[in-house]
Amino acid sequence: ANLGSQPDSRFLLLGFSNRPQLETPLFVLILIVYFLSFLGNGTIILLSWMDPRLHTPMYFFLSNLSFMDLCLTTCTVPQTLANLQGRVKTITYGGCCVLLAVMAYDRYAAVCRPLHYLAIVHPQLCLWLVLTAWFTGFGNSVLQTALTMILPLCGRNQLDHFFCEVPVMLKLSCADTSFNQAELFTVSVFFLVVPLSLILLSYGHITRAVLKIKSAQGRQKAFGTCGSHLMVVVIFFGTLISMYLQPPSSYSQDVNKSIALFYTLVTPLLNPLIYTLRNKEVKGALRRLLRVTMDSRRS
Repeated sequence: ANLGSQPDSRFLLLGFSNRPQLETPLFVLILIVYFLSFLGNGTIILLSWMDPRLHTPMYFFLSNLSFMDLCLTTCTVPQTLANLQGRVKTITYGGCCVLLAVMAYDRYAAVCRPLHYLAIVHPQLCLWLVLTAWFTGFGNSVLQTALTMILPLCGRNQLDHFFCEVPVMLKLSCADTSFNQAELFTVSVFFLVVPLSLILLSYGHITRAVLKIKSAQGRQKAFGTCGSHLMVVVIFFGTLISMYLQPPSSYSQDVNKSIALFYTLVTPLLNPLIYTLRNKEVKGALRRLLRVTMDSRRS
């Protein structure tokens, strides 16, 4: 029987129900990180839109990334929080379908990351690149969701996870998933390995340029900036590659649940901290916005 003929119309999300002592601390931690992530990414979007000095290709791409991070966390975190504290730890098939689509759509961020390093791009090219990334992500989300949700489950509805995710759904199916696993592997290589290779190649060129800087202080500053950027790249791609490109037989659900929490919470929090909120342009834009807000209140 496929999803449409299941006797129960909901999935049971197990999460860390086998370790109830972790649920309250995790609830508090996830709520704090989600609030900070929402605040940071929301600030980036607001400043990029309101401050004319930030109407540049770099902040155009970064605001798109922040918006995608907000979509991802807002789709996954509330469900996770509800399951950690609620008695009924379920999600409907329809809700799972939507969540699968958003998780697959988030691979857009992986495609968009190489664009961070473009400083001078024609506005039309910027728009074309972003639209390409969004539509590529949309095509991926439709394909992944459709192939996953038509799998027969034979009455199984217990997901050993916080939310619906393709590798977990494949393990739940009672049919042969060889085609799905091969398709997931191919798509993951395209959306993860290829962009990561391009980013590392760009960092190679950046390193060569930095080494030519005569000032030791200038080299140190440049390496500090590149090092923090590279840390986010490694965290983001490392966690996703370990989740989507490992052999199915090697899945450890406790480890995978921790990895999923990491890339759905930590990376969206680090993005605004590393890429934008630390630089002078954004700090200046934030001060100007606060000044205008305070002046308008006084008047």
